Amino acid sequence: MAEKIKLSKKDRMSVAWRHQFLQGSWNYERMQNGGWCYSIIPAIKKLYPNKDDRIAALKRHMEFYNTHPYVSAPVMGVTLALEEERANGIEINDQAIQGVKVGMMGPLAGVGDPVFWFTLRPILGALGASLALSGNIIGPLLFFFAWNIIRIAFLWYTQEFGYKVGTSIAQDLSGGLIGKVTQGASILGMFIIGALVERWVSISFTPIVSTVTQSEGAYIDWSQIEGTAEGIKSALEQYSSLGATGLNVEKVTTLQQNLDQLIPGLAALLLTLLCCWLLKKKVSPIVIIIALFVVGILARLGGIM
Repeated sequence: MAEKIKLSKKDRMSVAWRHQFLQGSWNYERMQNGGWCYSIIPAIKKLYPNKDDRIAALKRHMEFYNTHPYVSAPVMGVTLALEEERANGIEINDQAIQGVKVGMMGPLAGVGDPVFWFTLRPILGALGASLALSGNIIGPLLFFFAWNIIRIAFLWYTQEFGYKVGTSIAQDLSGGLIGKVTQGASILGMFIIGALVERWVSISFTPIVSTVTQSEGAYIDWSQIEGTAEGIKSALEQYSSLGATGLNVEKVTTLQQNLDQLIPGLAALLLTLLCCWLLKKKVSPIVIIIALFVVGILARLGGIM
């Protein structure tokens, strides 16, 4: 019986080091696939001595991949474990490996942004800036070292966690654990994507539906406002009580305002579903992006958006 091939700690550290450059060859079609493939090369070389096997392995890792660059580490760990088991004869096909990657990358991406970009980095930045403002050189050094120590430690230890968990996943293939993990992760990912659609996709239809002349007292009569401190104070007080609708004699209602009263974010949701449907029909992401640019420009010129 052939000796079992095992990824050493050095091999895994080499992958973790390369994984820092996940976004080094980011592209609009398959996004982080180039950086992912670059990261996993040391492991592929160790696991597959045969050149053809290496080529096949690298090809399957050139598929679409995109997630937060830091929380990608546990996905890499699981993938390393699956590749290791496959190299040792366990039947794990390309679809299973890609399915685990895709199933994990969506939910983890939704965790990475709020934890790193919106919490940890601003806190460390504010702490370093407060020290720097007082002329303390420790401020920028604190931010630089603290951020990179946390980042590198997180990449390494979460990759190791994923590697250990991934081995148990590979050993439990008969129980369909990969399918359960992928399905559960996909469901969670859909919830996260649905919550983010309204936040990240913005569509505003500008056509005017109605124009109504407001009654006296419902708007600021600028002809009565004097150009003095008292006049400015009076205008501010009226604006405070009337709001933005009091700035003009006529109240204008746009199509977007009516849509927002019915279902806020409906247009953004429909556009997202359309893009998903086009991707499912194998339409190139580049074509979709260019089409969105063209439609957006034409709609703007036509006064629709």
